[in-house]
Amino acid sequence: MTSTFRHVALIGKYHAPSAGAPSESASHALGRIATYLRSLGCDVILDTQSAIHASLTDFPCMDVDGLGQHCDLGLVVGGDGTMLGAGRHLAKYGTPLIGINGGRLGFVTDIALEDFESTITPMLQGEYEEDERPLMQARVMRDDQCVFEALAMNDVVVNRGSTSGMVELRVEVGGKFVSNQRADGLIVATPTGSTAYALSAGGPMLHPSIPAWVMVPIAPHNLSNRPIVLSDSQEVTIEVVAGRDISANFDMQSLASLQHGDRILVKRADHSVRFLHPKDWSYFDTLRKKLGWNEGGA
Repeated sequence: MTSTFRHVALIGKYHAPSAGAPSESASHALGRIATYLRSLGCDVILDTQSAIHASLTDFPCMDVDGLGQHCDLGLVVGGDGTMLGAGRHLAKYGTPLIGINGGRLGFVTDIALEDFESTITPMLQGEYEEDERPLMQARVMRDDQCVFEALAMNDVVVNRGSTSGMVELRVEVGGKFVSNQRADGLIVATPTGSTAYALSAGGPMLHPSIPAWVMVPIAPHNLSNRPIVLSDSQEVTIEVVAGRDISANFDMQSLASLQHGDRILVKRADHSVRFLHPKDWSYFDTLRKKLGWNEGGA
């Protein structure tokens, strides 16, 4: 087989059995996929941590930065959370990613493990759909010093502690004052993240091709504070005005104990994540499968 991609990185969720496939561990799945890729003539390089925990010694391994520098494709085996981490690390290298999910299909890991051979073979030959997803770059500023910085593919969330009351947050967009939000918290989500926490908090779903963010208050004190769609070309500033035990979360990365006066600055990052999907993939197909649309219909 002539492959469009010669050097393939394999990154796995190695600390749990594959959900929905209890007879096959994630480690075994990684080994099976690696062996299949090698049979197609691909040079397979594993993420170091995946190789260690899966006890795969027959393949070379590198850290994530090494994979980005040496590989022209990444296969991510796991759920959407695994893909979020891989995407944040590999975006700066422009490495395209394919997601294989061992359980229920995810929003960005959309290839079923049991179908991976028949699905990825034509993709390796260049038959795929490409889909770019923007990243957020967020900084926490305290007395004009950056005390925390992170990338996020899904969202930036500022929220109260589990036993504390409301928080008050001052919001600016593009340097213009928007409002003081009194709520349990506030979410700023990318189109990718619009189907995650923001959706459960009442926000709209954004098609991934839209250059926008959605800002969603969490249980606002004033019910007229509604979700709003913003251009992703402008920086969002969230200042902590009042409240206790306030934290900020950037996908799965957290900063606890925000102080009054801290400012969270959110802007579009310089790099985007490149996803590859099977030919004729549709975002709306994914929504129907994940959200159960048309169930019970004719």
